[in-house]
Amino acid sequence: MLSFFRPPQSKASATGALATVHGTGRPVWTPRDLASLTRQSYLTNAIAHRCVRLIAESAASIPLTVTEKGRKQTDHPLLALLQRPNPAQDCCALMEALYGHLQIAGNAYLEAVPSATGTPGELYALRPDRMRVIPGKAGWPEGYEYRVGHKSVRFTQTEDSAPILHLKTFHPLDDHYGLSPLEAAAIPVDVHNAASRWNKALLDNAARPSGAMVYNGPDGNALSPDQYDRLKDQLESRHQGSENAGRPILLEGGLDWKPMGFSPSDMEFMKGKDAAAREIALAFGVPPLILGLPGDNTHANYAEANRAFETQTIRPLVNKTLSALSHWLSPQYGERILIEREENKAPDPAQ
Repeated sequence: MLSFFRPPQSKASATGALATVHGTGRPVWTPRDLASLTRQSYLTNAIAHRCVRLIAESAASIPLTVTEKGRKQTDHPLLALLQRPNPAQDCCALMEALYGHLQIAGNAYLEAVPSATGTPGELYALRPDRMRVIPGKAGWPEGYEYRVGHKSVRFTQTEDSAPILHLKTFHPLDDHYGLSPLEAAAIPVDVHNAASRWNKALLDNAARPSGAMVYNGPDGNALSPDQYDRLKDQLESRHQGSENAGRPILLEGGLDWKPMGFSPSDMEFMKGKDAAAREIALAFGVPPLILGLPGDNTHANYAEANRAFETQTIRPLVNKTLSALSHWLSPQYGERILIEREENKAPDPAQ
């Protein structure tokens, strides 16, 4: 039986020394700043956040097997590496970070730290916003630069040594970087966030009138400064905030209230918010029904939505990732090794 605990060794990530240096970078592969895009979507938008976590956690929870020469291995160095890729993470934590980076940035990077025997001893998921592709003369990547603040580490890629695995989604207009689902969903994310901010402002200022106070006095004179200040204080103290919601305004002395602007019902902004949420889910390949969005919420439809999510989103993502991992790691062991999903242990999400 393989043990999840190994004695500490001297090897460590080449980027470990940069971990204490804080800073953010600007991705070259997207027209929008990745840090801003992440803050406006994954960190603050519930739909985008749930989509990323749902995909990353579902894909990372699938058990993995190692096959060599057509035989399933139960005691293999690569299997031990996958079970405990580094001292700080197990397989699920590493794969969750990898899949999460793919969904948020469209790119994911793994660093292989060699052991004393030359085979990979540890695996680390590196932040995409700190990584830069270094193209060679032929246009293909000849290396990668990982930069934090004013410090950087350069990884050289050769046919015999490839310390970095770069996973990316398809981008038709970029040779080296992938297209993030968040970038494709940027507009509906903005719409959904704007609707949420409207709701928050509506709660905070529910009784603050949105309109104009019109003076129709018989003498035609405007309010005196004292009258203006008293009216302003009265509106702020008695008709602003959620605790004063619905309180009527009593006007006198020739004052008339003229409402201005459109109400939320006029704008039908709740329908627009639901439509934006569905577009966000569509960009990630998550059926809206799974997220609890309005629709045909029957048991049969929910089961079918889970099956569609597993077969159309999770399975292709996992197969693509494991194929790249196998191609990257198997040369280090001298044999053609396949890393595959263990089909007989994969849970049925429809149950």
